[in-house]
Amino acid sequence: MRRRVVWVAAGQSCRQGRKRMKTFMRSAFVAVSLLTLNLAVPALAQDDDATTLSLASTVDNNSFDVGALQIGHRVQYWMPVFDTLLVLDPQMNALPNLATAFTYNEDNTVLNLKLREGVSFTDGAPFNAEAVKANIEYIRDAAGQNSYMVGSVKDVEIVSDYEVNLVLSAPDPGLIGYLGMVGGAIASPATLGTEASATTPIGSGAYVLDANETVAGRQYVYTRNADYWNKDAYPFEKMVIIPMNDLSARLNALKSGQIDAAAADAKSIGEAEAAGLTVNATQVDWQGLIIAGRDGKVVPALADVRVRQALNFAFDKEGLVKHLLLDRGAVIDQPFNLDSQAFDQSLVGTYAYNIDKARELMKEAGFENGFTVKMPSTPGFASYEPIIEQTLNQLNISIEWEKVAANALIADLLAGKFPLYMMSLASQTAWMDFRRFGFTESPWNTSHVDDPAMTELLKTAQFATGEAQDEAMKAASRYITENAFFAPWFMVDSIYLTDADTKVDMQNQNIVPWPRNFAPAN
Repeated sequence: MRRRVVWVAAGQSCRQGRKRMKTFMRSAFVAVSLLTLNLAVPALAQDDDATTLSLASTVDNNSFDVGALQIGHRVQYWMPVFDTLLVLDPQMNALPNLATAFTYNEDNTVLNLKLREGVSFTDGAPFNAEAVKANIEYIRDAAGQNSYMVGSVKDVEIVSDYEVNLVLSAPDPGLIGYLGMVGGAIASPATLGTEASATTPIGSGAYVLDANETVAGRQYVYTRNADYWNKDAYPFEKMVIIPMNDLSARLNALKSGQIDAAAADAKSIGEAEAAGLTVNATQVDWQGLIIAGRDGKVVPALADVRVRQALNFAFDKEGLVKHLLLDRGAVIDQPFNLDSQAFDQSLVGTYAYNIDKARELMKEAGFENGFTVKMPSTPGFASYEPIIEQTLNQLNISIEWEKVAANALIADLLAGKFPLYMMSLASQTAWMDFRRFGFTESPWNTSHVDDPAMTELLKTAQFATGEAQDEAMKAASRYITENAFFAPWFMVDSIYLTDADTKVDMQNQNIVPWPRNFAPAN
């Protein structure tokens, strides 16, 4: 193999020199990875790499079918190619995008959208009202995990070529936000439901997936859509995303210049800072216990609110944040992020660590001698299991650990197999969170406990507006917290590292930044 030597001419910026070296390092890295799998190696462009943004992702892409799109880590794969009806800024404020204006009727059951004219998909098809109708109905009726985002849309009424009314079955407090996420992703109508859509996306976004340079599972290469209407929002000519699930590999790739940015964790901060990397953080996920079996059908003790409250008082949450998170987190008593519409400041400290109070509650409930509960044991939470066991043993609660493979955990939990388990859940908008766990049918109400009082509180929040809705959301949070649906411990800092040449705004309520949030540092 002929060695490639990179020279930096006199007067050329340090940034260009670093970036050209990155191009070489990145090409070598990808080539070696692909050769080990006996795959053909696509040739990466060797132009000035200052115009390329390269990211490592902890997960591979699942699909480009708009009916199967996901948020979290996977937004970085699909957002370059699919524009959304609205766009959410880093603080999650909804702004015009493909829809230039959006207004509700008086009772919030019809959302009118004025659409941007002159936009085309990369297959030449026009973006118009017909395209919006086709996409929303397709996403709504698909089996994807985010179909709920437009589940409230009963009908998409076409007013004109560039205006639609979304007619709702009932008010949906989350809909405007959803239209800046999966619920508003727009693909060329001709691709909807086709087999090719999973791997060959056709959108109207800022970039086009380069089929020649992309190797699924190894690298995804995006080149600029020359006809995109808002080029200034995406300053890079090219994007590359490399799936890389090993943290050490991501950190080494960053330090050696193979990539520009990647997710990390608190334990890697010292090494990252020593290498001159920038540490960015936001709080999205909370961790703690989900008390799923609060109906008592599996473990009768969990039906008693005093027992559930005892589980909250028993954990030294301050100590957990200090020793497990290295102080990169925040103690919580309610399962909502600190910026949530549902976050109630009056609940802070409700369950401050008090093991004596926990024992007193167990005695009052008639369970002074404890009980036995089955919990899942899985590699992802193995380091927490001794802490959980030691803490619950102080209440005479015995745990029967059942080993569950990592790839089977979510299915087992959602099937209602365990009445009590540790979990890490995202906290996003208040209504998204309530949809996730507040209703009888919610997926993370895994035992599907029916609570009429909770349902009534959520109905009030759903139909309220303005300050009345704010209070209704907080009332629902108080009910969940006081009745101990969960035993939350802390919000976790989601750590994201960038090199010296790249700056980023973290996206509230998402574990990684969105592609439009990146820019050159200089």
